[in-house]
Amino acid sequence: MDANAPLFNSETTLEDANQLSSMVASGVQSIRVAFNWAAAQPYESWDQLPADQRVQFSQAEIRPTDFSQTDEIVGDAAQRGLTVLPTILYAPSWDARNNPGGIDTPKRALPYAQYAAALVGRYGPKGSFWSANPQIPRRPIRMWQIWNEPNLSYDWPQPFAKSYVSLLAAAHKAIKHADPRAKVVLAALTDFAWTSIGQIYKIRGARNLFDIVSINGFSKTPANVMLYMHFMRNALIRDGDGHKPMLATEISWPSSRGTGTPQVFDFDTTPAGQARNIAALLPMIGRQRVALGLIGFYYYTWIGDESRPYTLAWEFSGLLRDVNGDVSAKPALAAFRKAALALERCRQKGSVATRCLQPDR
Repeated sequence: MDANAPLFNSETTLEDANQLSSMVASGVQSIRVAFNWAAAQPYESWDQLPADQRVQFSQAEIRPTDFSQTDEIVGDAAQRGLTVLPTILYAPSWDARNNPGGIDTPKRALPYAQYAAALVGRYGPKGSFWSANPQIPRRPIRMWQIWNEPNLSYDWPQPFAKSYVSLLAAAHKAIKHADPRAKVVLAALTDFAWTSIGQIYKIRGARNLFDIVSINGFSKTPANVMLYMHFMRNALIRDGDGHKPMLATEISWPSSRGTGTPQVFDFDTTPAGQARNIAALLPMIGRQRVALGLIGFYYYTWIGDESRPYTLAWEFSGLLRDVNGDVSAKPALAAFRKAALALERCRQKGSVATRCLQPDR
């Protein structure tokens, strides 16, 4: 499950731990979360750090690092048996390259890589988080995703491949040095992902810089979402990398139709349509996952902020809605729960993601 705002947002009144427990009960086994580099390292050097803020920053790193938000996410997930796929995103102002009309990207590769290494040192198999919190079950993070959708101009200046692969190379080196068995996940590619992956492969040595391919595939019908995944698998085979596993890191249908929100996608639907699509897609994934080399999928997203004024159709993608602090389930939640538990052959989950109280035999 993609777990983004309004989850893990200090400005909301949501009880994040309760939401994670609800995810477990609904069949979720892993969460994908943006680890915000800009928030964790707002200062480039210790000299810039105000004295009254020193207590909240780890002094064990090259530069001041605030692990408080990611500690909460990792700890709450571990207690519920959820694995975490971090997507390392957002450049701090001191290393930001302006991207007009989009989010800033890293100006240099090394500081980003150093933050990635710090995360492995905190949450990897020998991570300081686990030794500092012995009461929390050890569930080290072993997969790290390097950015998101760099083939879109909003997320990365275009053309993207050369500069993105430079960042990927630095992050790969840092992560593997900190944890040789860690898996580096390529940034999710979207739109014509099967073309964009070819641009990456044209760069010498790029195929050796990631262990897992990732896609964010959206389409109007569940059948076409599956076709999207097959297009990507065929592209990997075409480029001689067909053995690599694949993650579908975002699949979704916004239920924004009829709300007055501008319809910007052809796959916008109604709450009932969203539920029908989810109910149809998950069994397809179960049947075709081996042929696709698919090792996991994430629905986007658990909860969306549907408060007025409506601005983005994506906010209607959640299985739950948050309207001015009032959280309620949409039909999609029941559809997801039924289909996800069926994939796990479980009728009722326990309090941790790995435990089934009532196996469906």
